[in-house]
Amino acid sequence: MDNLTHTAVGLFLSRAGLNRLTPRASAILLLAANAPDIDVVSAFGGGLNYLHWHRNITHAFAAAPVLAVLVVALVRFAGRKPVNWIGGLVAALIGLASHFALDWTNVYGVRLLLPFSGEWLQGDLNNVVDLCIWSVCLIGVAGPFLSRLVGSEITSGGAAARHHGRGWAIFALLFLFAYDGARATMHTRAVATLSSRLYEGAVPLRVIACPDTANPFRWRGVVETPGAYIVEDVNLVSTDPGEARATVYHKPDPEPAIDAARRDRVVAEFLRFSQYPLWRVTPWPEIDNARLVEVFDMRFGSPSSPGFMARAVVNERGQVVESSFRFGTPRAR
Repeated sequence: MDNLTHTAVGLFLSRAGLNRLTPRASAILLLAANAPDIDVVSAFGGGLNYLHWHRNITHAFAAAPVLAVLVVALVRFAGRKPVNWIGGLVAALIGLASHFALDWTNVYGVRLLLPFSGEWLQGDLNNVVDLCIWSVCLIGVAGPFLSRLVGSEITSGGAAARHHGRGWAIFALLFLFAYDGARATMHTRAVATLSSRLYEGAVPLRVIACPDTANPFRWRGVVETPGAYIVEDVNLVSTDPGEARATVYHKPDPEPAIDAARRDRVVAEFLRFSQYPLWRVTPWPEIDNARLVEVFDMRFGSPSSPGFMARAVVNERGQVVESSFRFGTPRAR
């Protein structure tokens, strides 16, 4: 998830009662809820380096104790005030767990079992930026201030001031839990809808339903068959069976240029990340008899609207003379 959501959840956890675990618990929770994203520093090494290290070891269970100690130590020594180390470590681990859980809900996924397994795990429930979640986080953050403003006109505060924001925080956390439960049910329905059809006479090999940023009922379906990928939107509240429009992207026939591209360092790194790769091979006019080999991760775009992709130029001797990687937000299909 985005860091605004991670920060809001850390704040809600503190206000819901975890701020009693130790002095400066709020600072610990806010830092811990964002700490795994320290891997952003890898972007200084370029896009491919960032692809390798993003949601890598800092997003794994094995790193949680180390990150927890670092967070509590930073708050203790930077703030120059004592903390309860046991309570602080518990708070930090809960904040880290919230980060792992939120990132697991995305299509991008996390590798929670590193360094023992590099398997990507994901729930495919929410977009990295989810406007419904943002709206509830805004309510949870702003609600206490509005309540305090209204309350100050009625009473001088008293006991209510000591529990500033607790009810709103609990409401926001419960909403997120219920929202993801509902999204899980809708995701199952979307996958079942896509899996129940034949595509160009073929049974699907794999199906993924990717969540929309704004509409929780709309899913971007990607279906893999032996010969193609089919991209089709699924609207769970639509009664018009003809509303969906499928776009078919056929897989190329095997050829030496693809085999050569697979051996390239850039393409190989991309394939370790990509779970739904589609290849495209076209002539490369700048070099005689050369071929441009491109591979797209169909979760985040397509050949007509690329998101994550790698490319390699292969000459007539089967040598890769140029390769690159790019990522970004795909254009509208």
